[in-house]
Amino acid sequence: MAATKKKAVRKAKKGERIRQVAAIPFRQTAHGDIEVMLVTSRTTRRFIVPKGWPMKGKSGRKAATIEAQEEAGVLGKTLKQPAGTYSYWKRLANRFVRVDVIVYLLEVSEELADWQEAKRRQRAWLAPADAAMLIDEPDLSTLVKTLKIPVQVDQA
Repeated sequence: MAATKKKAVRKAKKGERIRQVAAIPFRQTAHGDIEVMLVTSRTTRRFIVPKGWPMKGKSGRKAATIEAQEEAGVLGKTLKQPAGTYSYWKRLANRFVRVDVIVYLLEVSEELADWQEAKRRQRAWLAPADAAMLIDEPDLSTLVKTLKIPVQVDQA
């Protein structure tokens, strides 16, 4: 994964747009409402969705699933079709670069009590409208607020 990040940073230094993948973990409450999980970023502690760099030999969907497990401690099935995209400015050592993020929905089946980044992140289940208010990136906020969960979740 580190090699992919280095490659992305090299592309960014040339002025090229770089890509990441993200997951929006979701669940249905007993009342039939949808909740989404946000996590805090490691450095600024802002609320975000689990995201990361593409992984060599893995689809975007699979990479998003791995990021959700590492950053949010959730397991489940990631839907095949992306839920949408958003862009944001990523802070690098001495500059900001524009990053395009492909977002996948992850239907959570298990929440781990202990996970890889548990000591560095907080997580929270929220109604999409409440989650959207906590997110700084306008495109991601809109995506979360207007989230449409497919009626038939694809099991494949």
